[in-house]
Amino acid sequence: MKILFLGDVMGRSGRAAVAERLPALRKDWALDFVVVNGENATSGAGLSPAHAKALLEAGADCLTLGDHAFDQKDMLSFIEQEPRIIRPLNFAKAAPGKGARVFTAPGGRRVLVAQALGQVFMKRPFDDPFSAIEPVLKAHPLGASVQAVLVDMHCEATSEKMAMGHWCDGQASLVVGTHTHVPTGDAQILPRGTAFQSDAGMCGDYDSVIGMQKLEPLRRFVTGMPKARFEPATGPATLAGTYVETDDRTGLATRVVMVRLGGRLVESCP
Repeated sequence: MKILFLGDVMGRSGRAAVAERLPALRKDWALDFVVVNGENATSGAGLSPAHAKALLEAGADCLTLGDHAFDQKDMLSFIEQEPRIIRPLNFAKAAPGKGARVFTAPGGRRVLVAQALGQVFMKRPFDDPFSAIEPVLKAHPLGASVQAVLVDMHCEATSEKMAMGHWCDGQASLVVGTHTHVPTGDAQILPRGTAFQSDAGMCGDYDSVIGMQKLEPLRRFVTGMPKARFEPATGPATLAGTYVETDDRTGLATRVVMVRLGGRLVESCP
């Protein structure tokens, strides 16, 4: 199977890049399944129903969220109506929606997508992500009940993301980090066959401070004082993510490639 995971979509610039490029990528790369993290797609904070629909119409099979899952209040009800949107497994117990779901890819192949939130350096405490993901993986054994498993590990610390990769090694096709908006250069296949990248990066304008216009973040770093709201940068976006090829028999990865298209970053693609 050929799978594409796109990192955090950041504001209007990120949405435009996905809408412009993803339809052609699905065809040109013969993609079987596409997951997009959309949690910053709406003004850099959360995902609105309208923007969720646009990302799905552009070619995403599944959207993941993160710690900003419900910053757009309409998502509280919309996520119950749209099964293609996944929120973190270990979010508040009363949160609507699901943290994992099985989807059907071409040829009847089954793909499990799950997301967990990390604990290290996060603003609010979440339940243990390792304990949250373990029963989900056991209930959907790779190469048996599902042909592919994707885990979106949404957190700050690269160490916690790496730990999740090793925790899931051999039980997932891909473990990929999101949240920090900076693509890491460590795409690899782990010893038991799981593809891994610490952070997929963002789909957004990299002439910025992690996707935000530079002036206000710089002011706060220098003075320690806020003066205005953060606003998403609106320049040309780089589409950043992870491409994986898997063996349908085992579900394990056979190839992994970092993806960077357009914008300012050096290009990388399959």
